[in-house]
This record gives sequence, structure tokens and C-alpha cells, in this order.
Amino acid sequence: MTIDKEKEPLEPVSDSKNNTWQAIWENVQILVIAVILAFIIRTFIAEPRYIPSESMYPTLETGDRLVVEKVSYHFHPPHHGDIIVFEPPIQLQLQGYEKAQAFIKRIVATGGETVAVKDGKVYVNNQPLEEDYILESPNYNLQSVEVPEGYLFVMGDNRNNSNDSHVWGFLPEKNIIGHAVFRFFPFNRLGTIVNNQ
Repeated sequence: MTIDKEKEPLEPVSDSKNNTWQAIWENVQILVIAVILAFIIRTFIAEPRYIPSESMYPTLETGDRLVVEKVSYHFHPPHHGDIIVFEPPIQLQLQGYEKAQAFIKRIVATGGETVAVKDGKVYVNNQPLEEDYILESPNYNLQSVEVPEGYLFVMGDNRNNSNDSHVWGFLPEKNIIGHAVFRFFPFNRLGTIVNNQ
């Protein structure tokens, strides 16, 4: 007489196809979240920028990569000496510059102040600026002008090679994209960007 062995219950077979699709779906979700976060950060908080010209030399050099923060001016107005990135004003757009073609300059004067350039010096409210950060003294003169409220007077640190307010006029504050705060490339000059004035 033979006795049948009790059959062992079979273990459920894992569905590898379902596991693969689940892993893909999770990766897609992570990617979508990352893209959304990157968009939010770049639009509202900070973004990287590249320096294409020598207009801010010696403070910034061609090829420098910067972090531009976009939050602080929601809490306080722009300050003298801040290095800002901005959309070109209408005067420059009429000259053929695209709205997306950002500029970078230093704030020299704000609304209600007067600016003049004479004898190699920049004067704000009839007081000469001490500018140890510029490449050389300006070789041009500018009659005294008053900056309207809501506008800025901006200049490049390379005074004689900069397409700035002494050429095209005042910058509306609303055109500001952000404040340059940190250089992340090249690595040998990594660090915060010091504002002067």
C-alpha cells in the first residue's frame, strides 16, 4: 500500500513584468517631480547664468558661471553696488537686442539720485564714488541726470567697454531678473560675489 505524499503548496510566482512597469512608473514620477522642482527653483528662486562679455571685468570675467538669486528684492529694494542681471530695457530692444538676452551690470544710483561722470570720476548726488573694483577710470563725460523713481542707473565695471546706462539711459526696476551672488565656475575663483559701494 502506498501513501501519497501530501502535496506542498506552491509559492506564488512574482510577476516580474508588473515589477518592471512599477519601477519604470516610479522613475517617471521622480523625473517629473525633479523637472517641476527645477522649473520652480529657476523661475522663482535662483538660476545659473553665463558671462558672455568683458563689460564687468575685472570683477567678472568672460566665461564665469554665476548663481543669480531672485528672492531678496521681494523683501528690500535694490542697493548701491549690487550686481544685477536684467532684461534689456525697451531702448536696447529697439536696437535689436532680444528680451531674453540678459545683461549684467552694477547699480550705481537709484530713483531720486543724480549721476554725473566728469574728469574720470562717477558722481552720485555730487559725491565722487570710490571705485577700487573698476578696470580703469571712465574716459567720457556725462552731464548730471536725475534717476526717476522706479528706475536705476547701472554701469559695467569695465567702464570704457560697457553698453550701460551712460549709453542707453535708465533701467526700470521691473526688468531685474535677480542679484548675482555666487560664482561656481571656474573652480579656482569659486566664491561669493562681493558687492561694493
